[in-house]
Amino acid sequence: MKLLRVKASHFKNCQDDTVIDLVAKSKKTTEDKEYELQEITEGLYVYSIGAFVGKNASGKTTALELLECCYDILGKFSLENKHYSYEGIKLEIIFFHEGYIYKYTTELKADPTLANRATFSNQHIYKKKYYKTKLSSLYTEDFVEQKDLGELPEDTASTFFVLKKKQVSAIFFGSDGMGADTYQMAFRLLKTYHIPDEMLSAIICIFDSNIQSIQMLDEHNYRVTICNQEKFLSDKELLYMLSSGTTKGIILYTLVVASLQQGFDLLIDEAEAHFHKTLVENMLSLYMDKKVNRHGATLLFSTHYCEVLDLFNRQDNIWVCQSSDKIAIKNMYESFEVRSGLLKSKRFYNNAFQTAVNYDELMNLKRKLMK
Repeated sequence: MKLLRVKASHFKNCQDDTVIDLVAKSKKTTEDKEYELQEITEGLYVYSIGAFVGKNASGKTTALELLECCYDILGKFSLENKHYSYEGIKLEIIFFHEGYIYKYTTELKADPTLANRATFSNQHIYKKKYYKTKLSSLYTEDFVEQKDLGELPEDTASTFFVLKKKQVSAIFFGSDGMGADTYQMAFRLLKTYHIPDEMLSAIICIFDSNIQSIQMLDEHNYRVTICNQEKFLSDKELLYMLSSGTTKGIILYTLVVASLQQGFDLLIDEAEAHFHKTLVENMLSLYMDKKVNRHGATLLFSTHYCEVLDLFNRQDNIWVCQSSDKIAIKNMYESFEVRSGLLKSKRFYNNAFQTAVNYDELMNLKRKLMK
């Protein structure tokens, strides 16, 4: 299964009919096919990496949350424990599965009797065989509605009838990290995805070469070898001892390893938070290397670090987020004229995408401080 396109209305503060399309639209060079694109079936290319950029409060996190919502519907057949209201959200999710293109539509509702779980109404599933010759009408023609699929509880999406088995289709990692729970989560991932201990040691060395190993004794206590000395620390003591970058790096790179080895997509909010820029570039390189990314995982992230976009050869896997009364998520290739060969970071700093910090507001603050 691979998510292809999302269309949403009434999702948080997004414009109605917001679309995020993960299928390659512009010309596909040999170099692009080697690094930034992956062919999921003959002639159908999706992205290995994709970025959401914009200034603060522009909607970057919201864009990733919209994708996470759709991934949950495809992977878990449910939505729960989200911090936003489900009421009135309309979704159209198009995905590829076993040679077919599926279109799933629904309207979400909030039911106070189900705690924080969404209910699904007006559900419809449409299906068509994928043909390379009909790529231009990928989202429009020849869909046939699948009827009489069966009954499900109202808090379960009918995507169950297509995908059958719950599986991790994507994991979302927020910019705040996970605090003391980081280490417990990291070791849970190691166990769940059968990641060897030496892989954890390699991850730790990236962020703090003084630490030789971390071993979990129980849910809240660890044996740590640091500078060749053994210490026994609680998770809170470990959190205090390690830098925030090391703590976040351990869980994030463990997620990267799991994503690459299992083939599920990874959503990262503010990839550069707490990190040296080189590490962000390194993450991109892992997903763009087909010898490493052998199972078709996709890395989708938001960033303030515009220079990282200069590593992108393409433009259609970059979305610019803008916010006024509503959040607009615009594809760089479709909505802006950016000449190939021109550094994207320079375009950002020249405010070509209306993403610069408001200079007048900065000067207004300065004047107030000078009084």
